[in-house]
Amino acid sequence: MQDDLSQGPLVAYRARVARNVLAADPSQQMAIERLQDLWSKLRGYDPAPISASPRAGLISRFLRRKSTEGADEPRPHGLYLVGEVGRGKSMLMDLFFEAADVKRKKRLHFHQFMQQSHRRIHAWRRENPGEADPIPPLADSIAAEAALLCFDEFQVNDIADAMILGRLFQALFERAVVVVTTSNTAPDDLFKGQPGRDAFLPFIGLIKQNLDLLVMDSGRDYRRARLRGMATWHVPADGRAERALDAAFSELTGRAAPQAETLLVTGRKFVVPCAAQGVARFDFDALCGEALGAGDYLALATHFHALVLDGIPRLSPENYDKARRFIVLVDALYDHRVKLVASADAYPDQLYQRGEGAKAFERTASRLEEMQSQDYLALAHLT
Repeated sequence: MQDDLSQGPLVAYRARVARNVLAADPSQQMAIERLQDLWSKLRGYDPAPISASPRAGLISRFLRRKSTEGADEPRPHGLYLVGEVGRGKSMLMDLFFEAADVKRKKRLHFHQFMQQSHRRIHAWRRENPGEADPIPPLADSIAAEAALLCFDEFQVNDIADAMILGRLFQALFERAVVVVTTSNTAPDDLFKGQPGRDAFLPFIGLIKQNLDLLVMDSGRDYRRARLRGMATWHVPADGRAERALDAAFSELTGRAAPQAETLLVTGRKFVVPCAAQGVARFDFDALCGEALGAGDYLALATHFHALVLDGIPRLSPENYDKARRFIVLVDALYDHRVKLVASADAYPDQLYQRGEGAKAFERTASRLEEMQSQDYLALAHLT
């Protein structure tokens, strides 16, 4: 049965609760009501895109100012949904995005948005040598593509991102773009403790000026609830196990469509081939059979709260490079409380039983056993 989104996200949410697809939650109810209000304000919202040419831009900006700052058609404030992991923020935003009656709209992970922005800036500078400022044309192109931007997991950890965010978002707001975002971090805590944060503070003020803040403080963690009772280690790694991992990925992501995602690790691109809603999926050989290291696994562990891993083989001195990488991977997952759902040729204490390295693997096997426990599955992800 499909949700009826024509009347907005609130109706669709209530229908899911009525069908017991979702459990009633006061914090989610409050958030979806705010999203419904914004949905109403955005019906048919379609501000004219600004031309990137300087001359046309002056005229467009004048016309835009009349249409978006006048009493008749003010640009609606966006929304900043903040709360701990597993509170349903992404699910609610997705309902809103699907229902939004806006011709030009985009929904993407904030990390992905910043990667795209850096690539566009690099390409613009290559094509326009000597030109000083890539931000206005970047904002022009983004605003032409989307009058509504929905970001999942807004977070700022990179100084390169922090340096451009203030001017980019100022330009987007001037172009009447409406932003809705989810985050685990309140605006005042963004980039906290990082070098150069003083220069980042005006951006925080800009966010608070243009986005309404809504804190979701429900004590229920739906991500961890999905893991409760779920088998997380499947032996052997056969077709039955693959189907079980398919079902686990679907359940953990709320049946979201997976897509590739690229992480930047010390200037290199680390491609996650299958990801959705903070869950990554890899084949063992792709993750531990390639020349990856601790930095890659740390990026994976801090960026994703769960990993679905297919086809862990028996390990021995004959494939020790893979075993060594797997040990480093498990350490990163364990330290950041990432939840692991895997298929394997053996149970953890039987994966590496003979030869040099078997003794060292005992600690990894112990961690893998602990990671299947309900106590571990109840722990919050550490970013």
